Amino acid sequence: MRAVVVHGAGDLRVEDLPDPQPSDDEVIVAMEWGGICGSDLAYWRHGRSGTAVLKHPMVLGHEVAGTIISLGSRVTGLQVGQAVTFQPAQLLGDGKMPARLTGRTNLYPSVRYFGSAAFDPHTNGGFSELRAVRVEQIRPLPDGVSTRLGAVAEPLAVAMHAVGRVGDLSGRRVLVNGCGPIGSLVVAALKFSGADYVIAADIAAHPLCVAEEMGADRTVNLSTAPLPDDVDLVFEASGAPAAISAVLHAVAKGGTVVQVGNLPGTPVTTVLGDLVSREVTWIGSYRFAEEIDLAVAALGAGLNVNPLITHEFDIEDAELAMKTAAGPESSKVLLRLSEAVSHPEPNLQNH
Repeated sequence: MRAVVVHGAGDLRVEDLPDPQPSDDEVIVAMEWGGICGSDLAYWRHGRSGTAVLKHPMVLGHEVAGTIISLGSRVTGLQVGQAVTFQPAQLLGDGKMPARLTGRTNLYPSVRYFGSAAFDPHTNGGFSELRAVRVEQIRPLPDGVSTRLGAVAEPLAVAMHAVGRVGDLSGRRVLVNGCGPIGSLVVAALKFSGADYVIAADIAAHPLCVAEEMGADRTVNLSTAPLPDDVDLVFEASGAPAAISAVLHAVAKGGTVVQVGNLPGTPVTTVLGDLVSREVTWIGSYRFAEEIDLAVAALGAGLNVNPLITHEFDIEDAELAMKTAAGPESSKVLLRLSEAVSHPEPNLQNH
């Protein structure tokens, strides 16, 4: 089978690897679509993502979907030909959490994740024509949801987890700062969850166009206008340390900021005085727990993520796809990993 393998910083290869064989509690999935994430770009650019350092070649990809083609001997409740996406996280050990963290498995201390070098040996991802997957990580897609859209379920789950950190959103007015793929998905998740009015802000025009198509009621180009200062709930999705002080100053006094944009693990310089003097509540949001199920259900209920998908590439063009994903005129870039077995649909853009 072909797979997208990163060997080190700047060294990405499409290689032939042995076909996987399922254990008794695994299924073999023909992988059809994969979305390129910031962590994939980090491994390709720098040979690391956060504190996870690449020590050996690794198959990239955790935003993936495909079709089951074979079942392990002990697998029940799934069928060959079923379209699926995945919970990429696998808890190691007994899975027990302190009572105060019940249900927050995203904070479990030891997790293997598709396409992650956090452990040695690394955990291969899903940018391959085939993959063996543990049955508990399988998430069937609803009828009418293609594997192409199913590949967006994982980042949508990140957005839905962030939105869920603040409870009922019915009728609320919200600002999203940063309209990359996660920020735009936060916009969509907010509207889906009942937010009344969503303002999207970014420094560039293209992501603002995507955010508008994803449901934003108003957009603000920060290259020509300031952040709105009358909103009491803000989702900071840029992950730019330079944006923190501006957001903490702009949010209404006594308001809440949800930090969903991933911040560096190294020291940064910013101004935090407003956190105290304005009594701002600053909440972190990390990956997701079981919001993957909410994301899959939302796709089935008609949440439209099509505007997010700006480019599609065949697996042989993986490096070009990575370069495009790193550029300013893209949002979610998909890899066509193999020919779709189920739910075919027309392509948006071919390269």
